[in-house]
Amino acid sequence: MKKVTAIFCDRNKLEECSQKLKYNLNAGKWVQLLADGDENEKLITKDILAKETGVIVRSGGSLNGHKQCLHPCSNLNMSAFATAQWLRAQGIEPRQCNIVNTLPLHHVSGLLPWWRSLCWGAEHLWIKPSMMHLPRQLEMAIHSMISMNTGPLLTSLVPTQLSRLIDDSSGVKCLQLFSVIWIGGASISDNLAAKARSLRIRLAPCYGATETAAMVTAQNPNDFLLGIDSVGEALEDIELKLEQSNALHVRTKRLANLLNADGSLQSIANKDGWWESGDAAQLTIRDHIQQLKIVGRRDTAINSGGETIFPEQLQTLLLNDAKKRGLPIDNILLVPKKNEEWGERLEALVKFQTSQEKINSFELFHQLKEIVANWSSVERPIAWHNCPELSTNPLGKWEIKKWQSWLNTKEI
Repeated sequence: MKKVTAIFCDRNKLEECSQKLKYNLNAGKWVQLLADGDENEKLITKDILAKETGVIVRSGGSLNGHKQCLHPCSNLNMSAFATAQWLRAQGIEPRQCNIVNTLPLHHVSGLLPWWRSLCWGAEHLWIKPSMMHLPRQLEMAIHSMISMNTGPLLTSLVPTQLSRLIDDSSGVKCLQLFSVIWIGGASISDNLAAKARSLRIRLAPCYGATETAAMVTAQNPNDFLLGIDSVGEALEDIELKLEQSNALHVRTKRLANLLNADGSLQSIANKDGWWESGDAAQLTIRDHIQQLKIVGRRDTAINSGGETIFPEQLQTLLLNDAKKRGLPIDNILLVPKKNEEWGERLEALVKFQTSQEKINSFELFHQLKEIVANWSSVERPIAWHNCPELSTNPLGKWEIKKWQSWLNTKEI
């Protein structure tokens, strides 16, 4: 039996937190990683019946909701080594790399870059959240890092971070320093992708989950620069398939475990080793290699008038068209609302750019309605709302229930 200890991860003290994690793992304990101040999260206090130590992280909410995912260290090692093999296929030697980590330790997106540095013997630098708003300081920190080790630069970003950096001259200089920028958490808009390509920023759109110990696919940055739209091919230890309703299934030896009442571990895989994700996807073949493209979240898909609608696809399309028209819009979220006649209908939450001194929301909403005029009746939003506080969470994901609550409060 292994003891469990909890670490509340202060994002301003991540070097200290990561060393504490390393110490506890070496002491033979399992470690539950939590966001600093997340006192409402249920602590795991029972001993774990396992031969090796590991890490417990909360999933981002795939199909069937949030869960505590238990990954033994061997899972994290397999993930790191699969990523290393992907890098070697790009002509990059992992142990020579400098890893710049902008993401939180209590999530796999921040945990795995640090873990890769341990497995590869690569350099690693934690970046405080405040520095992501100070691109000039970020540029200086990166130059300081590579002055001591001239190897390739790697990082992982979510689209909101990329968007913030690419709109700043120092931010662009930072982005252009990297050999690979894995971009995940959510899809990037056509407008953002086009801007990155025009600036020759080497993005590698990828797909992964807490349940899979991070990345399972990644796109070659050269393919991204050529304009190919996908999240790449499967890493060497991954199998993919589609089932009913194009549900994406993943098979790998590094799938997470759940904790049973007796302290034993139970894999999230079915009897044949497959895990059902919460995403709908497409699998295509390019140059004899299988490529993955994510269609949308199945757990946010709605049934409207007898049709299955993916709001994420529609809001990306709407935002892209709005940007092409030069409308001063930061973001758009389409939120489902119960409807007696249709089952569910969409309402639009819109955040306008705060840099604009005067916003004529009536005129802007009129132009947005023009964009969707040719959409089918089940796709068109039935209401439009000005939402200045609209934002994703720090990992670039939409918390739909939060914004549904905002909408319900507004309509009282």
